[in-house]
Amino acid sequence: MKKKIMYSGLALFFAGMAILSGCTKDNNSTASGTTKVEIRMTDAPGDFDEINLNVKEIILFSEGKPYTFAAKTDIFNILDFRIGTNNPDILVASGEMPSGEITEIRLVLNDSGNTIVVGGVSQELKTPSAQSSGWKVKLKANPSLLPGVTYSLLLDFDAAKSIVSTGNGKYLLKPVVRGLTAATSGLISGTVLPLLSHPEVLVISGTDTVGTIADPLNGNFTVGGLAAGNYSVKFAPVVGYRDSTITNVNVALGQNTSLGIITLKQ
Repeated sequence: MKKKIMYSGLALFFAGMAILSGCTKDNNSTASGTTKVEIRMTDAPGDFDEINLNVKEIILFSEGKPYTFAAKTDIFNILDFRIGTNNPDILVASGEMPSGEITEIRLVLNDSGNTIVVGGVSQELKTPSAQSSGWKVKLKANPSLLPGVTYSLLLDFDAAKSIVSTGNGKYLLKPVVRGLTAATSGLISGTVLPLLSHPEVLVISGTDTVGTIADPLNGNFTVGGLAAGNYSVKFAPVVGYRDSTITNVNVALGQNTSLGIITLKQ
């Protein structure tokens, strides 16, 4: 891993769209006051060739009760799906549950089938035994599911913080996620040149920092899941180029704030 990059973590987006069935039996409530839910995953580019995930299930908690959604996917490379591309996300699970406030979300992976490819070499990603109960998602706000409305929950995988090097050429998988609601979601995008600068792009608000790296093929970047407000955007390139920061970047709800082309100096 060449750089330690903080990505925009788990984001929760509202979407009025049709949804597939497929929740586990306990979730198939026939009572009134139910909500359809889609659970999708996305990521930002990182300095790995592949991160292949084998998701077992997603667990949503409401009023202290767990509702388990079995995964609909085979093993997939999470780096193939990122905001701002033609493949922004992948549907992982879907189903129906009683309406109400979601107080906790857990991502559960299968014990095997999770792999990483670095430098063309593939190896298994081990997960600590404690992961059997799932990885808890940190939510800034608990989304409320309304009856008769379809919600899409987008899990933005934090690759750099989720992949832990053991120091002997091996890696552990400890998924790290965070949450924002769709009502407080905006984007910042742009293009950084020259391509050789290969910068981290860090979006900063107070002590909260999220980000990505510029695409090495075209310099494009997109950071999503941002609350409305003013941000500083820092570009931290490799050695040979100067850091650069753009201040007072305004993000509005549901809008993409484009910074255009940013050219870094040597």
